[in-house]
Amino acid sequence: MKDRRVVITGLGVVSPIANGKKEYWQALKEGKNGVGPVTCFDATDFSVKIGAEVKDFDPTQWLPNKEAKRADRVIQFAIAASDMAMEDAGLTSESLDPHRFGVYIGSGQGGIETCFESFQTMMTKGPRKVSPFFIPMMIGNMSAAYVAIRHKAKGPNMCVVTACATSIHSIGEAVRTIERGDADVMLCGGTEAALRSICVAGFAAMKALSTRNDDPATASRPFEKDRDGFILGEGAGVMVIETLDRAIERGAHIYGEIVGYGSTCDAGHITAPDPEGDGAIRAMKLAMDQAGWAIDQVDLINAHGTSTPLNDKIESLAIRTLFGDRADTMMVNSTKSMIGHCLGAAGALETIAAIQSVEEGIVHKTLNLFEKDPDCDINVVTETTEAKVDRFLVNSFGFGGHNGVLAVERCRI
Repeated sequence: MKDRRVVITGLGVVSPIANGKKEYWQALKEGKNGVGPVTCFDATDFSVKIGAEVKDFDPTQWLPNKEAKRADRVIQFAIAASDMAMEDAGLTSESLDPHRFGVYIGSGQGGIETCFESFQTMMTKGPRKVSPFFIPMMIGNMSAAYVAIRHKAKGPNMCVVTACATSIHSIGEAVRTIERGDADVMLCGGTEAALRSICVAGFAAMKALSTRNDDPATASRPFEKDRDGFILGEGAGVMVIETLDRAIERGAHIYGEIVGYGSTCDAGHITAPDPEGDGAIRAMKLAMDQAGWAIDQVDLINAHGTSTPLNDKIESLAIRTLFGDRADTMMVNSTKSMIGHCLGAAGALETIAAIQSVEEGIVHKTLNLFEKDPDCDINVVTETTEAKVDRFLVNSFGFGGHNGVLAVERCRI
């Protein structure tokens, strides 16, 4: 049922630079940097002491204190972003048919803080001291479940887990759900609260994180010659998507239309991308083919752009291979230069950033590109730029070779 066109009508954001759609976009335009010393745990003995933390987040703004204590931080983020998206879309639970309303909100790590703390409790105090809320606070699907309970969404409900590609796959699969007629409205995106000691230790052991502890403001530097790893971030990005007909009928503000979705796997290595960028190329091409776009019609790519040596090189190769000479002029930016890598929430936060470029005709810059890596032979935007954006891609590539790409365009009625 591809004739069921799917549009974006609501945006919700919890991020390291600002909470809320308007505040987030303003911070991106200003080039605000969300990276700083870690304060959520004692990082004294860690090789990595920096991260992109969500600031000024009070869960009791969204939940009663008792309920907030029974919800992991990853769930709290999802609830806050979903509430914002619903409000932005002008929707309430009472205005929707619950059986035609679904939720696809994924998380790469789930309730990792709860898991770690509960394990410590068991080891120090014994198994009888483990909370009865441990399992429902920890398992990954509970963000989608909590949001569904909160908004009485009884339609399709799923937690996608594809590492850093999680929220792009969540959005793409939600689009497919509407297109095939299983729902009319979906809350979709990703949430992550993995900026905790055990995850930092694990990523640091892989040599995946930047160790620029003495200069956190310039540590996240996608496509830069001297990049040395990504910055672990946290947050949530959630969107309301619905059928175009429904959005028009109720007079909703339409941010854009999702017209293509590519999902592929490298099937080659547990962490490293395909050396020729094959999976990334195929995912971008799939999304563009579904959208019916030619190479010269793409105005912007919000890149995966992690600031790791291998990812940025391979993503650049994939863009250059697919787009050829068009890569010399087509705009590419990386939101991760400001908010770090929010793992399962990254793609949704980046889609929300890019859709604002369509709204305002402004493309946010990529921070810290002091000297571009010659292997990253693409047109990276280094200054916030006024530009008409009608069509964009969002790239997300995860450990395990999972690739997800969205194609979004200005909605034409």
